Amino acid sequence: MKQGRLYKFHYFALAAIAGPLSACGGGGGSGLESINSKPAYIATISAMTYDGSTDDLLTGGLGKTGLTSATAPNPVDATAPTAAELRKIAIYTNYRAVLDATPNGGFGVLYGPNIDISGKDTLGEGKIAGTEYIAYSDDGSGRQNVTMMVQIPDSFNPASPCIVTGTSSGSRGVYGALGTSGEWGLKHGCAVAYNDKGTGNGIDDLQNNTVNLQNGVRSSATAAGMNSNFTANVTDTQRTAFNASTPNRFAVKHAHSQQNPEKDWGKFTLQSIEFAYYVLNQKYGDIAKDGKSHLIKLSPNNTIVIASSISNGAGAALAAAEQDSKGLISGVAVSEPNVQMAPDSSLTVIRGATIASGTGRPLYDYFTLANLLQPCAALAPAAVNAPFLSSIVKATASNRCAALKTQGLVSGNTTDDLAASAMNALLALGWQPESRDLHAAMYAFATPSIAMTYSNAYGRFSVLDNLCGFSFSGTTAQLATSFGKGNGVPPTAGISIFNNNSVGGAVTDALSISPSTGVLDYNIDGALCQRELAMGGSANANRVQQGIRETFRTGNLQGKPAVIVHGRSDTLIPVGFSSRPYFGVNHMVEGNNSKLSYIEVTNGQHFDSFLPLAGFDSRFIPLHVYYIQAMNMMYANLKSGAALPPSQVVRTTPRGVDASGKANPISAANVPPILATPAGGDRITFSNNVVTIPD
Repeated sequence: MKQGRLYKFHYFALAAIAGPLSACGGGGGSGLESINSKPAYIATISAMTYDGSTDDLLTGGLGKTGLTSATAPNPVDATAPTAAELRKIAIYTNYRAVLDATPNGGFGVLYGPNIDISGKDTLGEGKIAGTEYIAYSDDGSGRQNVTMMVQIPDSFNPASPCIVTGTSSGSRGVYGALGTSGEWGLKHGCAVAYNDKGTGNGIDDLQNNTVNLQNGVRSSATAAGMNSNFTANVTDTQRTAFNASTPNRFAVKHAHSQQNPEKDWGKFTLQSIEFAYYVLNQKYGDIAKDGKSHLIKLSPNNTIVIASSISNGAGAALAAAEQDSKGLISGVAVSEPNVQMAPDSSLTVIRGATIASGTGRPLYDYFTLANLLQPCAALAPAAVNAPFLSSIVKATASNRCAALKTQGLVSGNTTDDLAASAMNALLALGWQPESRDLHAAMYAFATPSIAMTYSNAYGRFSVLDNLCGFSFSGTTAQLATSFGKGNGVPPTAGISIFNNNSVGGAVTDALSISPSTGVLDYNIDGALCQRELAMGGSANANRVQQGIRETFRTGNLQGKPAVIVHGRSDTLIPVGFSSRPYFGVNHMVEGNNSKLSYIEVTNGQHFDSFLPLAGFDSRFIPLHVYYIQAMNMMYANLKSGAALPPSQVVRTTPRGVDASGKANPISAANVPPILATPAGGDRITFSNNVVTIPD
């Protein structure tokens, strides 16, 4: 194996001595040394050291310049990329997938690898030297194989230790949070504890029987065995029959693992912290009397731990804080969390004249609603200036409007009337008025794929089930680089959603003809089937709804300090279904012990990576700016006792356009700070089970 100054490859293989992180409690009064023990669920650990020049932890050796380049790194041989090449591609892809990487949008100016912890442009290319540790967490079956990764920068100071979690956003692989909590933690000298939460780019090519390994390299499923990132739980006989009836199909981990991984996102995040403690104590702990083992030097008694990330990773951080029975987490700072709670009609959320009762909606509830209504709503006259409206085929969307009318879901006589009715329905169901112009883009880029993935995941369905007639199909041309370029939710890496029930045979879903209507209508039959899974009483619906209930959170952060940042215009994870009710439930549960601050940002939407695009650039601001502020405030609170800000609405100013119609460069004036003393009219309050949001 290659050795040298840059790459030092080694293994930790200590047997578990005292169980998973039992050592964090110390030796107590037993008189025994506190031995650092590898958690039982952690398999073989690989470690790689990066010099911060040729390669590094944060940018994969690309630096600020490489990350801003429109030209992605590519392997020498696209059919057989190396693990090192796949890592570099994954870092480039995942970093740019969550941030606006353009200077006009703030990259390299307000944030980015070159910006230091005080907000100054002093770090050059921003490369960070250190060591990266990777292992699977598994229950012994080889069916979970959650990828855990800990990055320890050379700047880590064991005399002032900190750990930041980086659970992946969306369904991304283990590098999915590198540009958010990863970058913040590494710059502050913290170890970063990542995990892919049981999703990631695990793609089983059923036709050719190949899978991803942990490092992304493709292998035959037979050779991979239990080292596969994901292999569908099907027998050879089943796979052969499935390939004969539906050739060229793929099983994808988040959809088809049959594990309902979301129920365990909190557990996996806590495990990643335990894994971080283990490798830190292996690195910094003194040698025990046996001359071989390491003693515990770092523990929750002397280490700051911030649970953090964005989107799904943010929801995982909140779940981890709720489930933290060992006192591993010091505080929480997250952005745009996907978090869902059990129904409770005693909560009320008021914004202006709009009153919402209850705890929002579960994710699958509102995504199946969006999947039905968005294609039609996109044609509403009020949304004529929506970004990416051209991605919606007007004739097909008009047919969807007609199909919705037949189902009694919208009303009107013309397509404009029906589309306006669909848009009004979305608003009445809980989407904010600020989301009006974003439904077209959300449907084009996210809604159908999330509806399909989560229906399979919640119900623990097999790829063999072809739930609601859907399957994943496509070509293998991009499969070799799927670890680096994929996002864990098709369409990705050349794989698309297919409608097996289309008139004339299976075809890409958007181009399919519904049997019930005989026309192109964005597959109304499939959308109705998915809606029944959310709200109906069939056997399949009962499976899905049980899986949803397993993901409900309590809102009890156990008195931990926390900051949630969310964009008011978020149309993917709307504030009314997630952060607003979570804030209320937390205060209902914890009362005066609550230390949660909720920051709602105007002109903020879910995908900062969309901000370079026309229609987004001039109208929306980077929410990442406020995520950084939330992290800074949480660190100051935990480090020196600085007060967290009151819950508030932060009112931003869009960049607008210049005389030529191009978006203006962003400046600090567009993104005013979170205030320690906000104006009275901007304060978010809770009283008598009522959350009040300033309009």
